[in-house]
Amino acid sequence: MEGAGGSRSKAEQLTLSSYVKLLRAAESVSARAHRHLNREKLSFSQFGVLEALYHLGPLVQRDLATKLLKSARNITMVVDNLEKRGLVRRVRSETDRRFTHIHMTPEGRLLFEKVFPRHVAGILEEMRVLSPRELEELGEFCRRLGRQPERGDP
Repeated sequence: MEGAGGSRSKAEQLTLSSYVKLLRAAESVSARAHRHLNREKLSFSQFGVLEALYHLGPLVQRDLATKLLKSARNITMVVDNLEKRGLVRRVRSETDRRFTHIHMTPEGRLLFEKVFPRHVAGILEEMRVLSPRELEELGEFCRRLGRQPERGDP
């Protein structure tokens, strides 16, 4: 690939520029909308685990990893840290000892219920710059981008 886009077509330049804008916007909005998590000493991944458990009930780590688009190794570390804080607990399956279910503790539920309203408020605040129609369009664009089949390395 050539440096600084000298030999790229207009379509390639537009695509790369749009991609950078998408990533920057997502990072910026996410950082602002999730700022409240720092006050509770929660990472976004930890919050994601608590949210999944709150809404779906106990899950095995593999299912948590799939739901949160994280690696099994990453989820293990996240669950370890939540368990150290007493927010979740691991329960070995009685029917298949290979599986461990992650359960939210009462302390985890209390923290989640305290944090979740601020989480929703932060997202609503960040997204208020878009009209309802723009939100629908954004949702459709994101859905189309996210549903593309996985490809091998280019």
